[in-house]
Amino acid sequence: MKITLNNRKETIDADILTVQELIEKKNFTFRLLVTKVNGKLVKRDERDNVKIKDGDNVAVIHLISGG
Repeated sequence: MKITLNNRKETIDADILTVQELIEKKNFTFRLLVTKVNGKLVKRDERDNVKIKDGDNVAVIHLISGG
C-alpha cells in the first residue's frame, strides 16, 4: 500500500495494518509518540485498533521537552 508518513511518500508491504504495527515496522522506538491518521489524533491505547489503509496520511511525532 502507498501512504504518506511524516510528509513522505512510502510504500508499505501490507494491504492494511494498525498504527501500532506501522510503528513497529518502521522501528519508531521513542517512548513518547504522538500519532495521527488523516489529521485525527490516535491515542496510545487505540493504536492496536486503528487501521491504516492505502492513501492514508500518517504522522508519527516524537515528543521532546527541554528547558
